[in-house]
Amino acid sequence: MTKIISSISEFIEYRRSLPHSMTIGFVPTMGALHLGHLSLVEASVKENEITIVSIFVNPKQFGANEDLSKYPRDIEKDIKLLITKKVDIIFTPEYSDIYPENYLTYTSVNKLSRLHCGKSRPGHFRGVTTIVNKLINLSRPDFMYLGEKDYQQIIVLEKMMTDLNIPTKIKRCPIIRETDGLAMSSRNIYLSTQDRINATCLYRALLLAQESYKKGIYSISRVKTQMADLITKSNGLIDYIAFVDKDTLKKEKHLSPNTRILLAVKIGATRLIDNMSL
Repeated sequence: MTKIISSISEFIEYRRSLPHSMTIGFVPTMGALHLGHLSLVEASVKENEITIVSIFVNPKQFGANEDLSKYPRDIEKDIKLLITKKVDIIFTPEYSDIYPENYLTYTSVNKLSRLHCGKSRPGHFRGVTTIVNKLINLSRPDFMYLGEKDYQQIIVLEKMMTDLNIPTKIKRCPIIRETDGLAMSSRNIYLSTQDRINATCLYRALLLAQESYKKGIYSISRVKTQMADLITKSNGLIDYIAFVDKDTLKKEKHLSPNTRILLAVKIGATRLIDNMSL
């Protein structure tokens, strides 16, 4: 039976009561659950004896002019979905419990957190690493399940966990897409009908790059121009198109099997991200 806990003290006591021999999987979320989130939950339930899912919209990872106030929230629906997936614990902490008055402690991963999305969203990854570090300290899972749509986030968190000797292992799960290729995201709900059509340009641009590579085109500048033209014709405003080493996020000089393409594009008023391996 699924247990729903909001209090940190109660969560700690419940976590202490679990036998050390049990394998524990953890899925951190900000709610507004879709099939992408649920694929992580299903993987954890299948592979572990206990699955913990957190729902917490973390203000520390939103910028001053970002969408914190309107970020989609439907906790009752989320809880119902998680119960159907046979989640063991749903953790829904309050802001004042996570960040009490005079809170001063943050976790930062230098360099990696300033690249790409970090450049566009200063402080974002500090907020991410801080909340994930806190949640892992509380839940002490064997495995944490993350989707590859937030690829830079995975690399940043893996580095944090390596550097801080956190024994939890990250399990990467594939991007879940709509039938037309759009990566599932809680923010897709913001898209108008026309924006929703235009938003497929991210996936189509990634496929274009992949096809170019298969045809023997290794010039990043050439492929980047092709991608930019496709996105612009769909009224997309490009934040960045980055060709990086899949492990270090450093910029590549030419396309190779190690290349991961990351992109962030504004469609209407909505900023979307996506990525793909060559």
